Amino acid sequence: MINPNCGSKKFIVMVAIVFLLFLTGSLFAEIAPSGASAQQLVSQAWVESGHSDYKNLNETINNILNQYEVKAKEQGLTLQRFPSLDQYNNYEIMNVVATAYFIRAEALMHQGKNDQAIAAFKDLIKNYPYAQAWDPSRGAFWKIADKSQISIDVMMGIEENVSENKILKTIPNIFTPGKDKIIDYSKYGTFSGIGTKDFKFHVANPNILSKAVGEGIYPNTGDVFKNPRYAQVFKEGRLKASHWDLVNKADLEAAYFRWASAPEDPGVKLFYLGFIFEKAKMYVEAIKAYHALIVHFPKTVSWTYWNTKWYPAQVAVFKLKYIIRMHPELKLQYEGGKIEIIKEGSKTVVITNPGIIRAGIAPRKTILKDLGEPVRILGGKKTQLVQYANGHWKMFVDGKPFMIKGITYMPTKVGESPDNGSLVNWMEEDSTHDGLPDAPYKSYVDKNDHNKEHPNEVVVGDFQLLKEMGVNALRLYHQPFKPVKAVLRDLYKRYGIGVLMGDYLGKYATGSGAEWATGTDYNNSVQQDKMMKSVEEMVKEHKDEPYVLLWVLGNENNYGVACNANTDPDAFYKFANKVAKRIKEIDPSRPVALVNGDELYIEKFAADATDIDIFSANVYRGDYGFGSFWEDVRRVINKPSYITEYGAPGYSNQESIEQAEEGQALYDKGNWLDILGNSAEDPDGEGDAIGGVAFEWIDEWYKGYTPSFHSAKTDVTGPFPGGYYFEEWFGITGQGDGKHSPFLRHLKKAYFMYKELWNQGGAQ
Repeated sequence: MINPNCGSKKFIVMVAIVFLLFLTGSLFAEIAPSGASAQQLVSQAWVESGHSDYKNLNETINNILNQYEVKAKEQGLTLQRFPSLDQYNNYEIMNVVATAYFIRAEALMHQGKNDQAIAAFKDLIKNYPYAQAWDPSRGAFWKIADKSQISIDVMMGIEENVSENKILKTIPNIFTPGKDKIIDYSKYGTFSGIGTKDFKFHVANPNILSKAVGEGIYPNTGDVFKNPRYAQVFKEGRLKASHWDLVNKADLEAAYFRWASAPEDPGVKLFYLGFIFEKAKMYVEAIKAYHALIVHFPKTVSWTYWNTKWYPAQVAVFKLKYIIRMHPELKLQYEGGKIEIIKEGSKTVVITNPGIIRAGIAPRKTILKDLGEPVRILGGKKTQLVQYANGHWKMFVDGKPFMIKGITYMPTKVGESPDNGSLVNWMEEDSTHDGLPDAPYKSYVDKNDHNKEHPNEVVVGDFQLLKEMGVNALRLYHQPFKPVKAVLRDLYKRYGIGVLMGDYLGKYATGSGAEWATGTDYNNSVQQDKMMKSVEEMVKEHKDEPYVLLWVLGNENNYGVACNANTDPDAFYKFANKVAKRIKEIDPSRPVALVNGDELYIEKFAADATDIDIFSANVYRGDYGFGSFWEDVRRVINKPSYITEYGAPGYSNQESIEQAEEGQALYDKGNWLDILGNSAEDPDGEGDAIGGVAFEWIDEWYKGYTPSFHSAKTDVTGPFPGGYYFEEWFGITGQGDGKHSPFLRHLKKAYFMYKELWNQGGAQ
């Protein structure tokens, strides 16, 4: 999802159209006389722009415009709004031409020709307002006109308005709340087929159950219209918006009324009612809605933006567990609830146990002390993975229990960006010329958030701050910058922090020798040899260093992006397995992990990558954690796992900065507690979790395509507290107003949350 070392917007866009073609299987019908397609020409333009080859860039763009602009304008004239996903192919040429204009305007900006660049961006906005490009790292489109306006704002010195004031939030008013706080469904009907695909709940008397659950909760669908507030909110015009538009808005009262009366599947309605109640901190109502979904509509199927199946009831199970875990003051326990989505031949079946919510019992936490005897050992002398008789896994480093408490560390200086080649290796960046890297050793905490260094704000350095936070591992790649051994040795010796050392294994065309436009081909023997050599060099270079904890392959290659792992997963996983075997020949002392994109192709991994010891993944699902991930890994692969990326932005356009940072801390806490809840010592979990890597240490300003100021614009929704993907705000520390980068550190609330949880003892 997020590239921790490159993250280049420009290079992501370079393969935008290529990636979409992989998904759709379509090709441009128009081929240039030279034999190059429109897509190939625009990819060439990105490469030339990245190399500042402006002479050839102009020739390439002129070539695109001469051949395709007439048709692009014809396509553009048919639009009055952005086309839907299924209509994207009808406007491919328009999007290519608009992208070409964008590249040209951006090149003028990079050459300091601001007046010409502003004029070019304005023309682009005027002529192609509905052009868009695919961003594979986010799994969504970006709007070319919006990014053009951002560039204009940068050149004109217009800063974005980062809200410091809370937007007025309304809360649902329940007129008939129901006579039962928590519903014991056995009093209102009968269950059959619990724990099977034939599960059903038979309601004895819908009217009696309606009075028990109260307004808005199935089967009580009528009382909401009797609520006096409904008529008032309707009169105020607050119900004119789409119920989908209201999901991430602050007007939760309007969202409640719209969803309670929305023309959606009742299971989907219950999920979003629970979600709205949860946002309003009405936890009892949220629990009622989620549990009603599980009991009445466990087989509800909804669809994601990509037309992939989504089962709201399964998520509701984990939402229930999350709310109860995070709010012990409710004195509730949820026992037995579980929904499994499994394959039976060509069919998908839903196995349901609705579980029981018990009131008046404070949540209890027990530690599983007896795991049984070791039955399986992976890894070697430095790092071992041990499976016990009960099926649970533990990790050991140098003979001591070790739970990965990791962070993605990429302290990018404000103003630097891989887009224009200005990014510097943080292990070598030494602006004070004292022989020490800036961020690791010279950062200081801005205690009062006054964006200045005061005498009482002593230099501590990131490494010390990480140590105090409880971090024991950094996620690093030996590409594109060569690691500095002296820095990593000191990191391990003085601060006790090891490294999860990785090779991209052809992702982003890195290490394979492939061109970005065509991407790595895992069936190509020449490219395989180059990737194998890259990995061998990494292992031989660092195998004798104590700071290496694991060898890590790839970074969600299964999503594609300048490689064909998404279209030929068998070739990718088989090659990755071959690489893992070679690593173990060179260094048998450490296990090998592979970084997947969530669970996509998990069955392929299980079949093709039997010599890879750890299934790790970048997973962003929500504040409740990772859902069925741990169960699926245990059932399909039966190997340990850790989350290589998780986290949320510390910004929301619905709340103040302080409130958004609180939301980020709670999100990360929910994720970490889910990891702990599925580690070896928890009797209620799956026992295959060996840790996680939070994303990320510090806000990186370039990711919204604005390296000189902190962008608060987004058009991409996500499962985060603010409902949107503010990519520049994922750091658990910030850089203030950026004027004292890379030294100033603003410690967000998530930092102190981790400091408390990660220093509580137990595994390292």
